[in-house]
Amino acid sequence: MKLLFASDSFKGGLTSRQTIELLTKAAHEVFGDCETGGVPVADGGEGTVDAVIGAENGDIIRCEVHGPLMEKIEARYGVFGGDQAVIEMSASSGLPLVPLKDRNPMYTSTVGTGELIKDALDKGYRKLAVAIGGSATNDGGMGCARALGVRFLDKDGRELEGCGRDLINVRSIDLSGLDGRVKESEITVMCDVTNPLCGPDGATWTFGAQKGATPEIQEQLEEGMCNYRDVIKASFGVDCDALQGAGAAGGLGAALSVFFGGRMKSGIDTVLDLIHFDERLEGVDLVVTGEGRTDWQSCFGKVMRGVGERAKAKGIPVLGLSGSLGKGAMDICKYGVSSLMVTVNTQMTLEEAIEKGEDLYYEAAVRMFLFVRTGMGMKHIL
Repeated sequence: MKLLFASDSFKGGLTSRQTIELLTKAAHEVFGDCETGGVPVADGGEGTVDAVIGAENGDIIRCEVHGPLMEKIEARYGVFGGDQAVIEMSASSGLPLVPLKDRNPMYTSTVGTGELIKDALDKGYRKLAVAIGGSATNDGGMGCARALGVRFLDKDGRELEGCGRDLINVRSIDLSGLDGRVKESEITVMCDVTNPLCGPDGATWTFGAQKGATPEIQEQLEEGMCNYRDVIKASFGVDCDALQGAGAAGGLGAALSVFFGGRMKSGIDTVLDLIHFDERLEGVDLVVTGEGRTDWQSCFGKVMRGVGERAKAKGIPVLGLSGSLGKGAMDICKYGVSSLMVTVNTQMTLEEAIEKGEDLYYEAAVRMFLFVRTGMGMKHIL
């Protein structure tokens, strides 16, 4: 019997790696001599770099970049396979990097994300996967593009700094100084939202408030983003309101696609491809996945759906072991997950569940495998 464990982390609690260790221990307790394997997984958001590097035995690179407010910070990204790098934009341009009192996307920039990309290029990496969730920005990706040589000019030909307040002043975009190594690179943009750049479903109105924008500031940013959209369309013939994902990360999706030739792809599918998940399924009899809380959102670009669909395509059953279940949790069973179990064994607070996370998870894993063993016995009876 061969088992494969591929669970997301439990936010604030167990890491993906810990779930593998606990499942392995429980499987051997119940089944004795069985073959087990595990791979850390993430969905393209927080934890993606660690998951990919852990699965592929890669390395972490640290470098100094500019944060969302142009302050100097140390950020990190992962490298593996000789020519591949995986970058989380949240490491350099993420919302947690901005103190609550300073959150205003008029003044934040994605320049640090561009500097991470540049550092990877400097070190010879040409296959780049960029996860663009969790941004503090609404600059249309101008900061990122500037870090790699793109110039945004106002009506007098002066170069703009590249933060949200500059969107309204863009009159032309000069790509002549774009780092030539970008054209030599294969850039995958890990993105699970389909928002256009502008409009009620665009970057500003959908995500601006959570980044600190008041309704008045959103009005200004939206006016600027529409101007930016129009300049891009006039200059490059691309309508960013028709480009799915252009509004992701405050418009960074647009910049990575239009200026860098980046290809939009589901975060979980990108991660599963990077860690060669389909190859890991060879000869497997049962997959166990899971996450901190399973609900209707789990069906949209999350780990459990990605793992479930890949295993289903090979005819391999999947069980889900999660911290808790919410509304619509069983919808995940439409995507290859056969059934769900939870770790909690009595009424308790979230804090208690996190504090006792390892013990609860291990006990639940044993219960789950005992059910599997019972089913195996019934098969012979039937």
